[in-house]
Formats: sequence, C-alpha cells, structure tokens
Amino acid sequence: MPMVQGSAVPNFASHQLPTGYRHRPATTGDDREIHRLVAACERALHGRAETDPGTTSADLALPGRDLALDSLLVHDPAGELVARAWLKSALRAEIDVHPGHRGRGLGSRLLDWAEQRAGRLGSERLSQTVSDHDRAAVALLRSRGYEPFVTQWQLALALSAEPVVSEPPVGITVRPFRPGDERAAYQLTEDAFGEWQKRRKSYDEWARHTVDHPDFVPTASPLAFADDQLVGAVLSLATPGGDEGYVDRVAVRHDQRNQGIARTLLQHAFRSFHRQGRPTCTLWTHSETGALAFYEGLGMTVRRGSAVYGKPLTSG
Repeated sequence: MPMVQGSAVPNFASHQLPTGYRHRPATTGDDREIHRLVAACERALHGRAETDPGTTSADLALPGRDLALDSLLVHDPAGELVARAWLKSALRAEIDVHPGHRGRGLGSRLLDWAEQRAGRLGSERLSQTVSDHDRAAVALLRSRGYEPFVTQWQLALALSAEPVVSEPPVGITVRPFRPGDERAAYQLTEDAFGEWQKRRKSYDEWARHTVDHPDFVPTASPLAFADDQLVGAVLSLATPGGDEGYVDRVAVRHDQRNQGIARTLLQHAFRSFHRQGRPTCTLWTHSETGALAFYEGLGMTVRRGSAVYGKPLTSG
C-alpha cells in the first residue's frame, strides 16, 4: 500500500520521525499488518501473542472513529510497519512500538499526536492501558503526567483434571449457547457491563467481538435461564494459534446475583475447555468490578497485571 505523507494525518509531519521513516493513516485493510506488530510486542513482553486477528479487524471497524484522522501507522525505511497509534475513543489511545525500533522517540511522538488529536475531539482526558511488564512505556507515561487509576489482572486456571461443576440454584437451568441466543446475550451483557463501561456498544460492534468472532466457542459459552428468561451468560473464545481457552465476558442479571450462577457458568466453561484438550483457561478482570477475590476462589491465579494510565489534557 503506498505511503501517504504528512498532510494526511493532522498534527503530524515526517520530520518528527527518524530519517527514512514514513507515516500514514490506517485502513481496515491493514488489519493483518497491525496484528503482526501487536503480536511482536506481546511476544517480547509476555512470551506469547495474545491479541488475535479477529479482534484487530473488529477494532478497526469500530463505529464513530475516522481512521483517516484517528489513526497513525509508522513504517521504517524498508516499508515494515514498526509503530502504530489510534484513538479507540476520544478518551482512550492505543500505542505500540516494535521492540526492535524502541529508543528512537517513536512512542513519544505518537503520544504527542494522540494527545493533540484527543484534544481536537473535545476530550479533557486521555488514557492508555499498559502492561506492568512494559517498564519503558510506564516510565514514558509517568514522565508525561499520567497516573494509574484502574488495575487489571489476567487470571489463569490449569485444567489438568476435569473441573467439578456445581448444581445451579433452584429454578435456574443451564445450557450451551445456540443460534438465536445472540440478541438476548447482547442485552444481558451490555446491561451488566454498563455499570462501569463508558459507552454502550451497538449490537453489530458487540457481535464482532463475541458471537461473530471467528474464535467464538458456543460449547464453552453456557447460558443460565430462569422461567425462560436469560439471567446469566459466559461467552468464550479459543486463543488463535494457541491451546488456551479464554472467557471474554461474564454477566449475571442484577436481580439474580449472589446465588452462585456465575460460579456454575464458569465451571461449565472450564469443563468444556478441558474436554476440548485445552490445558488452561484465562480471563481478564479489573479493579472496578470487585471480582478478583471471586475468581481466585474458583482456583484462578493472577498471571500478570496492567494498569490504565490517564491524565487531564490542557488547552493547546
């Protein structure tokens, strides 16, 4: 794909980059190249790639973002993608620099651009999620006035033996996800996640990351019903190119909580992944949910952490 020079990306010029590096906005056709970059960063930090191509494609198609204005790709003199930045929303940035191209000021330049773009969108604050292992990125953000305000944890459960599955509460039935459950699962999970997420997703956006995702696993996505009404759901994915299971969403209707529904649903998901020959199941949680102790009570342990760093944006 041909390079587009500085004027295509507001507030950024090629002279801000090392000699020979070029930049342009992203397009939806860049999903594979972006995924390779993000996977290389993850392998350097964690020893494995965790982001999958389907999620990258879905992110690039998020509604409300103009890739021509809200994204930036940087290629080296050989034409390889070595850094990227984009605004997932007016409040949230994502920035990645290839491990082999760090120390050249790319991250700092991209952060400058992200702050300026967020300001033009009217945002008074910008945040970014950074792994605790990425000490260089943490140091850069702190040097620029960012402070952590949400902690996130990746938890894992070894599935060496078949997990025991508890009986559901009286009046609750459990079965795997099946075609026709999509809209009810969307309503339930978005209602539950709305307690802390800033924006309600449209059905199409939600589906791209869950039930329409190429790695969605219906058999490891159990649903709970009370009087034919969906009251609980666990939605799971298979890690692409790996052997782990991944629980993407856990939701229980507000009036049905604290009865053991979530525990039973997760145990069903764990057993399904075990029967598929997957030795581990993982999930993410964060400090605003208050669910860390619950997952640890199921035998899960913290594998690693990250934090959301944010700062107010000043005028100009």
